[in-house]
Amino acid sequence: MPSVYDSLYNWAKRTTTSFADLRVAAAAQQPETDGGDGLIYRLRHWPDLPRLSRTADVFRALSVMSHRPVNRRWILANSKLQARQVDRLLQQLVDEGAVDVVDGSKFPAHSA
Repeated sequence: MPSVYDSLYNWAKRTTTSFADLRVAAAAQQPETDGGDGLIYRLRHWPDLPRLSRTADVFRALSVMSHRPVNRRWILANSKLQARQVDRLLQQLVDEGAVDVVDGSKFPAHSA
């Protein structure tokens, strides 16, 4: 059975690794594919979605966002949402204050 220290260490390692993975992914892509914003989103609270946005794809993306930070490119690659649907969802989340937005370009790239 792992100790409390081991559990906290592993949690911290996963958390910092997920930020580093997002930074590497943002550095490896062309600005045109992601709009060049380099922003990272993490859900603060569950949003009040309009009826047309209450789909399984949106709920899946929000579920992941509630557990770890993701960027726009990740949402596009891992959901069946179209680019304009992702943009509309992210804008709605920002307008509602339902996400924390971090500028990933402020973090140094993780060397592989």
